[in-house]
Amino acid sequence: MTGGLELEDVYGASLERINAQDKEKAKLAMTALMWICHSERPLKAGELCYALAVEIGSTDFDPDNAPLVDTLLACCQGLVAVDRKAYTVRLIHFTLQEYLSARPDLFPGAHSTIAETCLTYLGSPWVKDLPPIFISKLQSTPFLEYSSRYWGTHAKKELSDNGKRLALELLGWYENHIAAESLFQQVVHPSHSGDATTPLMFTALHCACFFGIDEFVTPLIEMKCYDINQKDRAGFTPLTWAAHNGHEGVVELLLEQGDVMPDIPDNKGRTPFYYAAGWGHEGVAKLLLVRKDVAPDSLDDEGRTPFYYAAGWGHEGVVKLLLGWKDVIPDRPDGRGRTPLFWAATRGHEGVVRVLLEREDVIPDMPDNKGTTPFSSAAGYGHERVVKLLLEQKDVIPDKPDNKGTTPFSYAAGHGHERVVKLLLEQKDVIPDNPDNKGRTPLFWAASNGHEGVVKILLGREDIIPGGPDNKGSTPFSYAAGWGHEGVVKLLLAREDVIPDRPDNKGRTPFSYATAGGREGVVKLLLAREDVVPDRQDYEGRTPLFWAAGNGHGGVVKVLLGREDVIPDRPDDNGATPFSYAAGHGHEGVVKLLLEQKEVTLDRPDSKGRTPFSHATGRGREGVVKLLLGREDVNPNRPDNQGRTPLSYAAGWGHDGVVKLLLGSEYVNPDISDNKGRTPHSYAFVNKRAGVVQLLKPQNSTTCRTT
Repeated sequence: MTGGLELEDVYGASLERINAQDKEKAKLAMTALMWICHSERPLKAGELCYALAVEIGSTDFDPDNAPLVDTLLACCQGLVAVDRKAYTVRLIHFTLQEYLSARPDLFPGAHSTIAETCLTYLGSPWVKDLPPIFISKLQSTPFLEYSSRYWGTHAKKELSDNGKRLALELLGWYENHIAAESLFQQVVHPSHSGDATTPLMFTALHCACFFGIDEFVTPLIEMKCYDINQKDRAGFTPLTWAAHNGHEGVVELLLEQGDVMPDIPDNKGRTPFYYAAGWGHEGVAKLLLVRKDVAPDSLDDEGRTPFYYAAGWGHEGVVKLLLGWKDVIPDRPDGRGRTPLFWAATRGHEGVVRVLLEREDVIPDMPDNKGTTPFSSAAGYGHERVVKLLLEQKDVIPDKPDNKGTTPFSYAAGHGHERVVKLLLEQKDVIPDNPDNKGRTPLFWAASNGHEGVVKILLGREDIIPGGPDNKGSTPFSYAAGWGHEGVVKLLLAREDVIPDRPDNKGRTPFSYATAGGREGVVKLLLAREDVVPDRQDYEGRTPLFWAAGNGHGGVVKVLLGREDVIPDRPDDNGATPFSYAAGHGHEGVVKLLLEQKEVTLDRPDSKGRTPFSHATGRGREGVVKLLLGREDVNPNRPDNQGRTPLSYAAGWGHDGVVKLLLGSEYVNPDISDNKGRTPHSYAFVNKRAGVVQLLKPQNSTTCRTT
């Protein structure tokens, strides 16, 4: 591997080659490297090319100045590549980023330059004259999203006098500039952003507070042109944005204003303090907590408090801060009955869990509305350390089932958390084979989700019944086979107490489910056994071949058709055959395979008198219709028990393409009436299938020969 010193030599040589080019190419390459190295997110190729076309100081923008991507790559001498999938530009290796970042002399004033570039672009007539209605990914302005979202981020890091001038110009037009809507759409979740038809109300003051630049907030407040408590479309005030993003200086500035209202809720009932607590901005939280007009334990629309969010996101400092306030209830459940401890345990925040468990006013085993406890949730998500902490609590019941009868052990097993499974198996009061309300055990869930490690652990125990069925008669083996988990299937097949061909309450076997799911590997495993009947009918008379054909699994169908003990044309209780189902569902590959079988009767009617061809036409399966139309052993006019022909069904359902195919055949009679005297034209007319009605106009009909 190339060492650090050698890499420095390689990169240094590449930069020398870049600078040895003519002045314009060298400038283009170095500017591109500056952008890629210092951008806030990976840039799309189009974004970078437009950024490079901006001339700082120019009053206009000319998109024709944007370099071609290939030109840009050539100038960068192999140091830059394009991710063809995401179409983003990137440095060739992370070590190049480290190398460039360690050389501040290469790009002096990078953030200031980027901010000025963004602001110049946003101030150009090219963008400024756009209507202030944001249209995502405008092709004519690929640089709009980045420049409107990040100009302030770069300006906060480094701001020149020219950048400040350009920024104040933009803020002067802001409410009528597309940059406002662009920024808002990028930073506010759609569920929070309100009705897009209502005014945006995202002012220059909102923008300055969002980016947290004191130098802009102060003059905007002093101008007294803006309502300091104005809500934008999401219900955010300038203070909400400052608190949300943790800008302490701006929060302090706003709180000094006598007319500021610091506890205004947004569209979801969340105040500035919510966001400060929820995002872990401890300094901002302290500033707001000292205000008498801030309610530290108020509820949002979901019944959640600021403390709830702080605990749920693992902000230990804020949690400790709030626990010092008597107004805060640390065990207050939300609308779903979930406490702060529940969410901290669910997300594995060990520090917060530890702090809460030291409190006497926190119930460690409090279930939510579904009966799920913090312990159960922690076990289900595999948070071993939190599980251990909760196990130390005397009032935590480690095998407590929820409303569905599912225990913490079952959740841990079902999600494949081996370490938690082992930990719980050490507990005397955990029953490892405890079924839920549907009769499904931890082994059942582990097997159905394919967690071999957990299955192995459980099968090593004497208190586990591996072949026990649930309330529907399905076994762990049945589910493992149906989902194609070959490793689990092999583990279970090695057990003498597992019956591999055991039917469930519908008469369906594990083999039936494996074929229905197209699990070829499992199918072959089971066919190698003598105790599996490959053509066994379920209680509706459907065989494994029937399910494989109906679901279009050609590989499995091929395997089954190669067996002498499989009857390819066996009908179910409704008289439908595998061929009938394959045709009706439009599985052309399976239809072709079955067409090769001598035992398959292509025109075999079911109990309603409908043939495979009738089902194919009725569902608009043009490919299958083409395969069957014109064959001597298929009657295209064969009526069912109601006297309806295949054309009648195609016309009634409005399948224009199939109708055209049928009318183009000399063997199809379009005027055959059913038992009620209705023709295909009648069905199309009654069902308002205008296209088919036009095709079936009486003058278009001809007398045709029937087979």
